[in-house]
Amino acid sequence: MNSNNISRRAFLGKAAALSSTLALNRLTFAQPASARAGKPNFLIIIADDMGYSDIGCYGGEIQTPNLDGLAATGLRFTQCYSTGRCWPSRTSLLTGYYPQQVRMDPPQGLLPAWTRVVPHYLKPLGYRCYHSGKWHLTGAPKGVADGGFDHSYILHDHNRFFTPQNHELDDRKLPAVEEGTDVSRASSPRSEGGTPSALRGQDGRDTRTDFYVTTAIANYAVDFLKEHAEKHRDEPFYCYLAFTSPHFPLHALQDDIARYRDRYLEGWDAIREQRWKRMRQMGLVNCDLSPLEPDVIPNWNFTKDKLREMIGPGEVDRALAWSMLSEQQKRFHATKMAIHAAMVDRMDREIGRVLDQVRKMEAFENTVIFFVSDNGASAEQIIRGDMNDPSAAPGSAKSYLCLGPGWSSSSNTPFRLHKSWVHEGGISSPLIVHWPAGLKARNELRHDPCHFVDVVPTVLDLAGGADVSATWKGETAPPLPGMSLAPAFARDGAVTHEFIYFHHLENRAIRVGDWKLVAKGADGPWELYDLKTDRCESKNLADKHPDKVRELSALWQKHEDQFRRQAGPPPEKKQRRIK
Repeated sequence: MNSNNISRRAFLGKAAALSSTLALNRLTFAQPASARAGKPNFLIIIADDMGYSDIGCYGGEIQTPNLDGLAATGLRFTQCYSTGRCWPSRTSLLTGYYPQQVRMDPPQGLLPAWTRVVPHYLKPLGYRCYHSGKWHLTGAPKGVADGGFDHSYILHDHNRFFTPQNHELDDRKLPAVEEGTDVSRASSPRSEGGTPSALRGQDGRDTRTDFYVTTAIANYAVDFLKEHAEKHRDEPFYCYLAFTSPHFPLHALQDDIARYRDRYLEGWDAIREQRWKRMRQMGLVNCDLSPLEPDVIPNWNFTKDKLREMIGPGEVDRALAWSMLSEQQKRFHATKMAIHAAMVDRMDREIGRVLDQVRKMEAFENTVIFFVSDNGASAEQIIRGDMNDPSAAPGSAKSYLCLGPGWSSSSNTPFRLHKSWVHEGGISSPLIVHWPAGLKARNELRHDPCHFVDVVPTVLDLAGGADVSATWKGETAPPLPGMSLAPAFARDGAVTHEFIYFHHLENRAIRVGDWKLVAKGADGPWELYDLKTDRCESKNLADKHPDKVRELSALWQKHEDQFRRQAGPPPEKKQRRIK
C-alpha cells in the first residue's frame, strides 16, 4: 500500500498513542465542564467543497495529521448532513435554522427580524465571539453589526486565493491584496483604521510575497485568540473558522502541490476503490461503491467545447472511466487532484496553527471543536474572476481550474452525486468532535444521523443556554429545528430525529429513520432508499413501497410549507430614486 495511505491498524495505533497522552483527568459528558474549568470554549471549523472521504480519518490519502489527531482522541460521526451548498449550510451553522426558514434558500433579502446569529445567543452568556473566513450569510451582511461578532474577518472574494480584492475586517473594507503580498509567516495584528499591518508597507502598499488566503484566515483567527488571551482570559470564547479550501478555483502553493504531483496518476477509479475499502475497514460505511454517473453534471457548467477552448485539450467534462482518457488528459487531471489535495493539506496545517494557539492559551482541554465540510465535492466546471490563462502553471494565481465530476466522484466516495444535489454525495459531511474535558470516548464512531441545524442547539446546551427566550427584537422565533448532539457524546444511538429535511435547486429529500426519499430536480421522480444497508443509493425501492413514498412525500411537503410560512414574505426592495 502507498505510504500516503492510512490503514485502519495505523490509525488505531495512532489513536492509542494520542489517547494515552491526553487521558488524564477526563470528565464524562454527564459531568459538566463547569465543575472543573468553567463554561467550555467553542471552535467551529468549516471546510469548503471538501468531499466526505478526502481527509485521512475518513478514508482519504491526503495528509491531514491535525484533523486525524482530533478524530483519534475524539468522535467521528458517520451520518452528518449539510444542506448540499455553501450559503445554505453556513446559514444553518450560524443561525440554527434550515435556510428555508430564514429566507436563505433561495436568498431573499435580510433574515427575518426574529433570527439570531450564534453570538446573539452566546454573548449574554458571557462569551466573546470571533469569526475568520468565509461568511456567505447575505441575510446578515455585516459580521459585527449584523452577526454580533466581537471581531470578524470576512473574505467576500471567492475567486482568488493569492490576491483577494474584496474582504473586510470588523465591517471595514480592507485594501485589495496585490500580487506579491506575504502574510504566510506574519500575523495580522489590528491597526488603526481597521487595516492589518501585515497588509501594509511603509507607503501603505502591499510589499511582500506569497499571500495565501488559507494562511491569512488562520492568521486572523490566531490574532483574535491572542487578543482574547491578553484581554479576556477569564471569559469563554466562540471562534467560527471558515476556510474557503478546497473550493474552486484550484489555487495552491507550488511546494504543497509538489507533494502530490504524481500521486493521482493511477486515476479516480483506483482512488475511489482504495478509499472505499479503507472506509469499510474503519467502520465508516457498510454499503457498496456507487458507480460513476457521467450524464449528471451541473446545468450551469461550461460546454465541452468551451472548456477545451478556455483550458485546453487536457480537460474532460464528464466522469468517464479513467481508462477512456488520453495520456494528456490523465496527466492534466492528476495535476488537478494534486492541487485539490494540496489545498486540503494546507488547510490542515493552518488548522494546526490555530490549535497550537488554543494550547498556548491553556484552553485546549475545555474547548469543544467541531469540524465539518459545507457540502460534498463539486462537479462544477466554470471560469470566473480573473479567468484562466492556459499558459499559467496549474494552481497559480493566473489559472482558474475546477475539480470536475471525475475527481468530485472520488472525493465523495462511496456516495452518489455532488455538491448541490441532495443525494448522499452532495450532503454527507465529516463531523469530528473533540473535547478533552467533556468526552470520555476516544477514537469512537457515532452513527446517529444528524444535520448542521444540530450544531447551534449543541453549543447552547453545552454553554448553558438551552432555555434561551424565544423572543428576539420583539418577535417570537420558531423553535430551533435541530437538537443537541450532546447525548451522543456519551454513547452511540442516543440521538434520534423525527425527520431531516433537504431542499436546494428543486433537489428534494427527507430522511425518517433509515428511510430516505429523494428526487433530482423539479420534474425528477421520488426515489426511495433504505440507508441502513444502501447509503450508496443503488436500490430504488419506490415501486415496492408506494405507501411509504406517499407518506414521506406528504411529510416533506408539510415541512416545506411550514418553513416557508415561518420565513414570511421577503422584505420589499427599496425603490431607487430617479434623479
